[in-house]
Amino acid sequence: MDTILSEYQRWKQQGASIRAQAKQAMEARFKELLLEAAQIAQDYKEDFGAQLKPPAGILSFKFKESAKPAAKKSAVLPAAPKADPKVVALEKKLAAAKKKLEAAKAAGTATRNLEDKIYEIEDELNLAKQ
Repeated sequence: MDTILSEYQRWKQQGASIRAQAKQAMEARFKELLLEAAQIAQDYKEDFGAQLKPPAGILSFKFKESAKPAAKKSAVLPAAPKADPKVVALEKKLAAAKKKLEAAKAAGTATRNLEDKIYEIEDELNLAKQ
């Protein structure tokens, strides 16, 4: 009977130790995923000018942008060709037009002119890329 009790005590101690390790691992993973989600949300906002909405099961997801944007780690890329300034300008123009279109849709106003403008900008962009 003493061996059974001593084995049980050892098992209980091991379980407590594993439980503590699992708790730390889960907390670390949770923080890691939240930081990654915050970075994705920030990149999305910078690139597309809108905020990502969390899935239906999540009531809210907010993050506070730092006063100074963190310097992005620059990866050493093989000599990538420089972007054509005309293409960059057209991409910015297209993003702004799409943002206006989304605002017009949300407001319930006419969108035909904005859709035509986006179509024209996309054509110009395709031609500039060739």
